[in-house]
Amino acid sequence: MKGKIAITLDKKLLAHVDGMVDGSKVKSRSHAIELLLNKSVNGAPKKAVILAGGKGTRLRPITYEIPKALIPVHDRTLTEHLFDLFKRHSINNVIMAVGHMSDKIKNHYGDGSRFNVNCSYVQENEPLGTGGPLLLAKDQLRETFIATNGDELKDIDLDKMYKFHKKMGAIVTIALTTVSDPSKYGVARLEGGRILEFVEKPSKEKAPSKLINSGLYIMEPEVIELIKPGFCMTEKDVFPILAKEGKLFGFPFSGQWFDTGNMERYEKAIKEWKDLA
Repeated sequence: MKGKIAITLDKKLLAHVDGMVDGSKVKSRSHAIELLLNKSVNGAPKKAVILAGGKGTRLRPITYEIPKALIPVHDRTLTEHLFDLFKRHSINNVIMAVGHMSDKIKNHYGDGSRFNVNCSYVQENEPLGTGGPLLLAKDQLRETFIATNGDELKDIDLDKMYKFHKKMGAIVTIALTTVSDPSKYGVARLEGGRILEFVEKPSKEKAPSKLINSGLYIMEPEVIELIKPGFCMTEKDVFPILAKEGKLFGFPFSGQWFDTGNMERYEKAIKEWKDLA
């Protein structure tokens, strides 16, 4: 059942609302307002963690002086491109897990206001893998959140991914991207949307799919209970537990994805990535 309301909007906001109306997907002004409100209330999580503590050894000599979080693509840092993805989905609260050359990262991003985000930090005094930083940020992660590697460029519909995550009752949902040659990656074996396991670097002929972990996750706070203090890799130490419990799911997406982990892939990203803003 729906109810009627009367509202007064700023002219610029009203123009934005009217611009959404196409007569097909968005049928009217009131329909547009309803969609915007629904997205605000039920859209993607409001907080994201960027894992940016690594040394980037495969990108040396660049990373002798520049931390991975500050490496440029199209005159903007890798992290700024992630900010663009988050802001597109109204995610403005970002926690950066930093370690290697953390002072340079903190000095560049500060509180995030220059980039229209709220930025805070957790400090890795020693390498903690992909899971350890989440334990450090435990007190800030009391609701559904996003976690992402800091050295990848990606374009994912986070609202759709979140709806899938909730529908499936997942503890963790992994964004899965398709690659032509899965033999270089851990490849997902799925049953419906449920991930059964990742098969590491299979031959093309024996690969269970062409879907690989894109390095972005939607997580429930319960996942942190599975992380032990110290170095922890969620891929090896946590996800197999969730897979056995039937609580690990995969969300295939068709948007852009570029791994900048080595010089060859970094060059490809510079040439082919299409900016989100």
